[in-house]
Amino acid sequence: MRQRKAKDLDKRLQECSDYIVPLPEDGGRSYGEIGSKDPNFQSPEHEAALRQLWKACFPRQRDLYLEIGCGKGDFITRKAAKDPASDFLAIEGQETVILRALEKAKGLTSEELPDEAGREPLQNLKFMLTFVDHMSDYFLENQLSGVYLNFSDPWPKARHAKRRLTYRKRLLDYGWAVRPGGFIEIKTDNDPLYAFTLEELEAVGYEIVEQTADLHHSDYAARLVMTEYEKKFHSRGKNINYVKALVP
Repeated sequence: MRQRKAKDLDKRLQECSDYIVPLPEDGGRSYGEIGSKDPNFQSPEHEAALRQLWKACFPRQRDLYLEIGCGKGDFITRKAAKDPASDFLAIEGQETVILRALEKAKGLTSEELPDEAGREPLQNLKFMLTFVDHMSDYFLENQLSGVYLNFSDPWPKARHAKRRLTYRKRLLDYGWAVRPGGFIEIKTDNDPLYAFTLEELEAVGYEIVEQTADLHHSDYAARLVMTEYEKKFHSRGKNINYVKALVP
C-alpha cells in the first residue's frame, strides 16, 4: 500500500540521522559488485568498505540482530531496550514508515519501558532506509546472529511466490549473512504463507527448532516481543503463526 508522504519528511529524517546507517546516493549498490553472476560475490574493496561501515555503526561488535521490514518500529525498539548487551538493526524501504520507527527510537528511554533499559536514548539500535535484493550488498558473510521477519507481505498469488520473503532463495541469502547456529524467526497471520514457509525452510535444510500455528496459546508467547500488527490481530482473535529455524 502506498504511504502518504509525511509532513516535513526530509527535515524529520535529518533530525533522526544518528539512528540511520549512512548509504551512498545510489542507495547502496556502489558497495556491491554490480554485474557479478554470484549474488554473494564481494570484491576486496566492497568487503573492506562494509567492515568500515559496520565498525563505525556498531563499534562494540557484539551480536547483531536484523529485522527486515520494521513497520512502526514497536518490535525492534523493544528488542533493543530489553537486550542492551546486543545490537539491533532494522531495514525498511518506505521513508514515511521508517520515519515513525526512527522518531519512536529517538524518544525512547526506560521511562517508557520500565526495567528494560537504562535512562538514556537507545545506543544499540540503527535503521537502514533501503530495500535489499542481496544481503551481500550491505552485509558481511556470517555477520548476523539472527534475522526477524514479522508479518511480511504474503504475495498470495502463486505466480508471485518468488517475491515472498520466505522464498527459498531469499532464505539462503539470509543464511549467507547469518553465522552458523544463528536463527531466522518468522511470524505471520497468513496461514497459507506459514505453510509455504515451513516447506521452504525444509527445502533449504534449516533446522526448525520452534513452531506453532497459534503462538498466543503456546509456551513461546511469554518470552517473545509483540509487533503492532500482532497486537491488532491477536485482539481480534486471529491465530498467529510462528517458526524459528537455525542456520547450519
